[in-house]
Amino acid sequence: MLDLIESVNTAVNNFVWGVPAMICIIGVGLYLSIATGFIQIRKFGFAIKTTIGRMFTKAEAKEGAMTPFQAVCTALAATVGTGNIAGVAGAIAIGGPGAVFWMWCSAFLGMCTKFSEVTLAVHFREKNQEGDWVGGPMYYIKNGLGANWQWLAVVFSVLGVLTVFGTGNATQVNTITTAIDSALLSYGVIQTSQVAAVNLVIGILITILVALVLLGGIKRIGKVTEKLVPLMATVYVILAIGVVILHAQHLPAVLRAIVQGAFSPSAFTGGAIGSLYVSMKRGVSRGIFSNEAGLGTGSIAHATADTDDAVHQGFFGIFEVFADTIVICTLTALVILCSGVSFTYGKAAGAELTISGFVSTYGNWVSIFTAFALCSFAFSTIIGWGLYGSRCVEFLFGHKSIRPFMVVYSLVAILGATADLGLLWGIADTFNGLMAIPNLVALFLLAKVVVRLTGEYFAREEH
Repeated sequence: MLDLIESVNTAVNNFVWGVPAMICIIGVGLYLSIATGFIQIRKFGFAIKTTIGRMFTKAEAKEGAMTPFQAVCTALAATVGTGNIAGVAGAIAIGGPGAVFWMWCSAFLGMCTKFSEVTLAVHFREKNQEGDWVGGPMYYIKNGLGANWQWLAVVFSVLGVLTVFGTGNATQVNTITTAIDSALLSYGVIQTSQVAAVNLVIGILITILVALVLLGGIKRIGKVTEKLVPLMATVYVILAIGVVILHAQHLPAVLRAIVQGAFSPSAFTGGAIGSLYVSMKRGVSRGIFSNEAGLGTGSIAHATADTDDAVHQGFFGIFEVFADTIVICTLTALVILCSGVSFTYGKAAGAELTISGFVSTYGNWVSIFTAFALCSFAFSTIIGWGLYGSRCVEFLFGHKSIRPFMVVYSLVAILGATADLGLLWGIADTFNGLMAIPNLVALFLLAKVVVRLTGEYFAREEH
């Protein structure tokens, strides 16, 4: 039975992340970029100045909302996860160094895609019966495209509910247990025979922590993410920059391999990877898996922001993709490639490859810090996707369905900690791709709204 499921998933995955998907994702991103006059370049400085400036504004959000900083931290909490560590490693191992170049390309277009998603989410959001702001693809489809497109909003929400249990929870918990097990085993704290019991305990603890945060409502989610995300990102970035500096002599060759390897993978992989398409596919899909531009999920968090201007919040989308992919994913790639750790091209790899880059540079003691980073990244992702899932469930079944969903969602952590999730990773990747389809359709049809809102915003700014 499992073999049948795996074969079906592989076939669907190959289609979802095949040529049609690449054309749609890149095409919509390019269309939005042209329509907005490449706002991610033209207004990049303005976007960074605007977003970073607002991040340090100490202000309490109104009831039922987050501060703009809390909203972006919640969105980053979901994006800055194992995709930045395990996903980048897998992209390089299967797609070669050139996959990083295509990851950059997807991020370049993704900045405009996410800007559009956030802008639409805030513009078309609404208040639920509890007085909380709710928004995202299902709401800008419903309120922006009209009743004839209601089915598309339902499709997105159903796929969202199915995706969060795998992408947002079980696979993330599995990463946490792997990181903790690795650190405990390396220091002889536990034996191999004790791993299963330890994982069960970890799963139960994560279930309790996730439930405490999610059941506390939108305010508690915002307060947790605004503290956790900056801390984990700072620790990881400092350690990664240290690796690059200590191996600075390798940096020119690595950058050359990234750029030239994008068009001639075999020249840098010994022939193990010779297809430009494989390199491109891995880079683009891993980039999207990491920054979620095109999936629409991040806009669900941004829709909760206490803001009166949709475009102003939209600039956080540009910042978010830049921070996630251009900064953190690039540093992960440089840790792997500059450190010179050995691995086999064409063979799947994950977080262990990134960890080995740190360990080979700093020594075994750094496994404690990498375990902390992995756990923080993964836990923050669980929280962010918990919010996404609750909004999708609420859209489908009403507000009363949120609490039962969050209880079930929290309990899935035990499954993620104790089960073999090899197949689930693949299924999660497939659902990620499927979620993008209704969202990309909506973005294409609502592009004129984004252009109009952006034009009105800058007209006000000039006066």
